[in-house]
Amino acid sequence: MRKLNPLLKRGLKALENGDLVKVLQTEIRHEISHPRFQGVETGSLGDFKLDWDSPESQDIVLKRQFVSGEEVVVSALLQPEPIELDDDLVFPREALAKVCIKKPGLTSILQFHCRVYETGSGSSHFDVEKARFIRSLVSASSSTYRDNFLRPIDFKLGHELRHYLVSKGISEDLTNFILCHLNKKEQDQYVNWLRRLESTISHSPKP
Repeated sequence: MRKLNPLLKRGLKALENGDLVKVLQTEIRHEISHPRFQGVETGSLGDFKLDWDSPESQDIVLKRQFVSGEEVVVSALLQPEPIELDDDLVFPREALAKVCIKKPGLTSILQFHCRVYETGSGSSHFDVEKARFIRSLVSASSSTYRDNFLRPIDFKLGHELRHYLVSKGISEDLTNFILCHLNKKEQDQYVNWLRRLESTISHSPKP
């Protein structure tokens, strides 16, 4: 959730004047009438499908299954801290993505930790920051997770791993979709939070 300092400052002042509901209603109208991501490049899922996208959760899960039975699963959520936007960027947050690849007939998976970020209007990129091999989803322990990290991934290895993931469908269209969908999702959650707060205060007993 974005920082609410301006809203809270107005809210504290409004509490003194008994006008908090009006402040919330103004904020809601502003968010609805000024959609920040209207007209931006939304990207596409390609051969992936949106497997999980709860209105209450911060993350999404995308899945793709090849004819061979190989599965690729991508889970993504926004970075906690916003970035400093310049004139060429639209999205206030980057995304963290985990890409898991499972071969048919095997219990082990390859997992890649990636950073997804905007590079300009309508374009994005991702970097592979960590990778690990998990022998079994059933028996993997916390120590197994630590022991199988490849640290650090140098530039050359990261470049090769990125090409490998691109071959599995992690395209710029997909990273555009992830950034746009997650940032829009956060905005929708913010508006819904404002509406719930406004409703709660409106129906609370007057002092």
